[in-house]
Amino acid sequence: MKRVFALLFSLLFASTSLASDDAVVRWRNIVGVITAPGVSNTVAGIHSGGLPWTVAAGRARLDLATGVVTFFVEELVLVGGNASGTPGPVKSVKGTLVCNPGSTDDQAVIGTPAVPLDAQGNADFDGKLSSTPPSSCANPLFLIRVAPADVWIATGASRTIS
Repeated sequence: MKRVFALLFSLLFASTSLASDDAVVRWRNIVGVITAPGVSNTVAGIHSGGLPWTVAAGRARLDLATGVVTFFVEELVLVGGNASGTPGPVKSVKGTLVCNPGSTDDQAVIGTPAVPLDAQGNADFDGKLSSTPPSSCANPLFLIRVAPADVWIATGASRTIS
């Protein structure tokens, strides 16, 4: 019985220490960029797509220690204009982590590979960022960007860090 207790205690301690070493960031919502047509809503030096977008549903999760990221968007579509309710000409998107946004010294912008955006505006990704995030990642932002244009059209909202 003592061995079982010792084993359970060591497993509990190991899982607690592992959890404290890794910072996981979650965005419970993905929201479209709100801007007037032809006006850029610049975030961290990255221009927006110049048109308003909306998202029916979306989430993102990122492990800052490993760079493993998952995200999905549903019905990422334009709001207004002749392509309203569709993704318009956008055929692929990528996720982007911004660490230390607006900092002139240590801002980092790290993306995922591009994934298809279907005709209904749905996309998902499960993989790794192109490089590991820096050890200091204050105020992490998550953007959905048009590939290959690199303008952002949606962002993570309702962020939690654990």
